[in-house]
Amino acid sequence: MMTLSVSLIIGMRRLHRATMAWLGSWWRLVHFAILVFSLALSPSSYNRDNRPILAHRLVSNTAPNLVWFSVACALVSLVLIRIVVVSAQSYGLSRYALEMVVRVLVLELIPLTAALFVALRLTLPDGIAFAQMRSSGVLDTMQRQGVDLLRREYFPRVMSGIFAVWMLAIVSCVTSLVLAYITIYGFTPWALQGYTRVVGQIFNPAVALILALKVIFFSFAVALIPLASSYYPEEPHGRRNRLWAAHGLSEMLRLFSVILLIEVASLMGNYY
Repeated sequence: MMTLSVSLIIGMRRLHRATMAWLGSWWRLVHFAILVFSLALSPSSYNRDNRPILAHRLVSNTAPNLVWFSVACALVSLVLIRIVVVSAQSYGLSRYALEMVVRVLVLELIPLTAALFVALRLTLPDGIAFAQMRSSGVLDTMQRQGVDLLRREYFPRVMSGIFAVWMLAIVSCVTSLVLAYITIYGFTPWALQGYTRVVGQIFNPAVALILALKVIFFSFAVALIPLASSYYPEEPHGRRNRLWAAHGLSEMLRLFSVILLIEVASLMGNYY
């Protein structure tokens, strides 16, 4: 009985520590988001000293990835469009092919793929790099030297992550709409009226608003979650391997969980 009581007390203490650590990590994320958005609304973030850093980060993180992501997305879209069109024709459902292509590609797959691409390509590596710098004391040294880490290092990367998701999603969605028209109707302008009518019926105000909000929340999650933890100093009792636990698997799981919740909410808004 004594052993059972001791084991129960130890288990409760571990559960309490894990719960407090989980709540603390989410609180740090909310606090970091408030700090970043406060800088985004501050005119001083765009003055002569800070504007070149922000502009360089926006261009360097978006332009190279935009080109080859758009090309890869166009090739995959062509394959998927062709599969949907052929399948619809074989079942006598050709009139529904365009609607299915737009709903599957533009509303669901492309925004999700753009968010995951930016996370794996930009923000997660940046978060790991900052965590390594925090662990080695580089960030602490920069702070002692008077460097504003939030404004000079974190803010440009967060804004570039948000901007990259927006640009990749918008360009890829427009490209897929053009490819869908060419694949289904060919190089003729005479089907443009019917095409725009079908697309306009799909993108009613509610669906367009849900798509815009989904892309916006995707970009916020992708840009903020990987960078938030590395902004704060490590706990004194933290383990040495917390670097990879927090910014490798843990942050990735948290990011994917938030993205999944956003996707489920958008599906409920579109189809329920």
